[in-house]
Amino acid sequence: MARLDVTEVFANIRLPGHLHTESSLHFASHFEFQDTDVLLVTYPKSGTTWMQEILSLIYSNGNLQPIKTLPNWARAPWVEHTYFQEQLQHIGCPRLLTTHLPQSVLAPALKKAKPKVIYVVRNPKDVVVSYYHFQRMAKFFPDPASFEGFLHDFMAGTVHYGSWFEHVKGWLGCQEELDLFCISYEELHQDLKCCVERLSAFLDHPVHPDQAELIREHCSFAVMKENVMVNGTLVSPEVLDFQKGQFMRKGTVGDWRNHFSPEQSARFNEKYQQEMGGHPWPFRWDMD
Repeated sequence: MARLDVTEVFANIRLPGHLHTESSLHFASHFEFQDTDVLLVTYPKSGTTWMQEILSLIYSNGNLQPIKTLPNWARAPWVEHTYFQEQLQHIGCPRLLTTHLPQSVLAPALKKAKPKVIYVVRNPKDVVVSYYHFQRMAKFFPDPASFEGFLHDFMAGTVHYGSWFEHVKGWLGCQEELDLFCISYEELHQDLKCCVERLSAFLDHPVHPDQAELIREHCSFAVMKENVMVNGTLVSPEVLDFQKGQFMRKGTVGDWRNHFSPEQSARFNEKYQQEMGGHPWPFRWDMD
C-alpha cells in the first residue's frame, strides 16, 4: 500500500496516506488502552525514535537483543498507523505504544484506562528544521518548496500532523488528569543517564546503575545512527529518498541557528509568545 500522494484528513488534521487510512485512524481513536500500557506521545521530529530506544532498553533491563533484532516500529508501534492491528498481536506486556495524534483525538479512549503517558517536547525551532529536512526526503509528504514556505505553514499549523502549538498545549494541559511524564529533547541531550533514572522511577521499573550506563551508551546518536533497526535504512528508497538526506541527520540542539534568518527568528518568537506565553511550563531551550 504505497498511497504516497494521498493525504488523509482526520480531526481537521492532514496526515500522510502512506501511513494512515480512515480505518486505521478510527481504530486508533477508539483503541482500548490498558492500565499497564506505556504510551509515548510526540509531535513529529521531537525525539520519538530516541525515546523508543530508551524505553525498549529500560524494559529489556539492558538486554540489547530487542534493539538489535526488531525495528523500532515493531517494538513500539504507532497506534494510528495502518500496520498497528497486525503488530499488536506480537507485542507483550507492558505494551510500548507510540502516537503523534493530538490529545483531543485520544481523550475519550484515555478516560477509560490509565496508561502511563510519556510526552517528549523539543524546541520548536529545531523541530521546524528537522521536519523540513524530513519532508524533503520522505516521499509520503509534499515536497516543501522552500524553508521559508515550510516555516510559514508550520507557524500556521497547516503542515501534516497539525499545529505544534496546539499539540503541546493539548497534551500538557491535561498533565494532572493523565499519568503523564513530560521530558524535553534538550534534557535528554544534556544528561541522558539522569533522564533514564527519572523515567525508570516514573515507570516503576528500576534500572541498576550499570544498566543506566549501558542505555546511555547505546542510545547515543552515534550508536543509533549505525543501528539499522532505527536509522531508517530498512525503509525502501521508494519511500525515503536517501539522496536528499538521512533519517538520522544531526541529533543536535540549536541547529535552527543555521537555518533561521534574524527576521524569521523574530517572527517565530512573536508567534511563540502569542501561543505559549501564558503557560507555566519551564522548557529548557534558547529561542534567541
